[in-house]
Amino acid sequence: MTGSPVWHPFTQHALQPAAIEIARGEGAWLETREGTRLLDMISSWWVVTHGHRHPRIVRAIKDQADRLDQVIFAGFTHAPAEELARRLVARLGPALAHVFYSDSGSTSVEVALKMALGFWKNRGERRTRIVALEHAYHGDTIGTMSTGARGVFNSAYEPMLFDVVRVPFPHEGREDATLDALKAACADGSAAALLVEPLLLGAGGMLTYAPRVLREMREICAASGTLFIADEVMTGFGRTGTFLACDQAGVTPDILCLAKGITGGSLPLAVTLCSAEIFDAHYSTDRSKTFFHSSSYTANPIACAAAVANLDIWDEEPVAARIAEIAREHALFLEGLRMDARFSGIRQCGTIAALDLCVADEGYLAGVGPALYEFFLSRGLLLRPLGNTIYLMPPFCVTKDELGRAYEAIMDAAATFGRGAR
Repeated sequence: MTGSPVWHPFTQHALQPAAIEIARGEGAWLETREGTRLLDMISSWWVVTHGHRHPRIVRAIKDQADRLDQVIFAGFTHAPAEELARRLVARLGPALAHVFYSDSGSTSVEVALKMALGFWKNRGERRTRIVALEHAYHGDTIGTMSTGARGVFNSAYEPMLFDVVRVPFPHEGREDATLDALKAACADGSAAALLVEPLLLGAGGMLTYAPRVLREMREICAASGTLFIADEVMTGFGRTGTFLACDQAGVTPDILCLAKGITGGSLPLAVTLCSAEIFDAHYSTDRSKTFFHSSSYTANPIACAAAVANLDIWDEEPVAARIAEIAREHALFLEGLRMDARFSGIRQCGTIAALDLCVADEGYLAGVGPALYEFFLSRGLLLRPLGNTIYLMPPFCVTKDELGRAYEAIMDAAATFGRGAR
């Protein structure tokens, strides 16, 4: 048993009994209580965008804490929530006209699923099936586990999960199978919505697919009247090279989920944006058509203030240029690995790079995963492989030299753990 009463997420305490205590962070770096520095190459689970403790975000948090910390959001509002909603709609366009607040990526997707089902029920149409991609991961609440891939993440909770229609992942060269399956799933008019991670699946293995496929999936949904839900919890806020991954396909979803980077990684906050048509289906003098969802900390003022400061950074600092530079550096480093037989599946989507280390056992539970994690820690790097899949998702303040340090460690890891290594 561990000496601490804390039960950590996605942690097998029998194998990893001691958590590392982090005392401070700045930029792309974390520092332990003992003073050991770690280069945060996964943005602390994909949330930190501009770097740890960005001064503008820290200042906004402090200023808001001096004015208003929390207020019930049913029947009340406040300036940070109003400003954030207006600016999100202005940035993303009028097709996404309404903003619903929650507090995590999982809950933002739960909200989206409930919006979609409520939309059809309030219109008097029986559309109840959800369509999702193979290998998807949308969170750890009941609805999001149901729509995610079935496997080690959720097998213990199978009795609680509902069935969804699953279409195959659009691997390169097999995209038509995905599109044909989606057409079939939407053909009889019973599909309420398609839920997708645009361009890149995160916990499903950092799998990528082409923007044209996303665009064609959107077109199939539009033709059949199926709602299109984009889960951009991880891909949003510049990770894939554009503000939204959907931007690369030129599509606007009916419902959009954002979280993680919305506050720059400083505080938990999430939003689910939807079209006016979806909002209007819930707008009624009939109270039974109310959208029945909330969390106690909906639209927390301090978190909203941090998110407004995050948008200020996007508007006033060269964020797009930083993202483009990281993407260029990734491409150069990866090019040098493409002929290395110890790696396969080398792929990149904007600031995210991934590759599979060729080992005897593969997959999320591959024994090499924990060994790689410990190896990278010993090199002063926070990298958390998905089994034998190594990925990098740095904050946008990362430098070329810092990226180089990570790639050098990956090469050393291949020499130690790759197929044929001694």
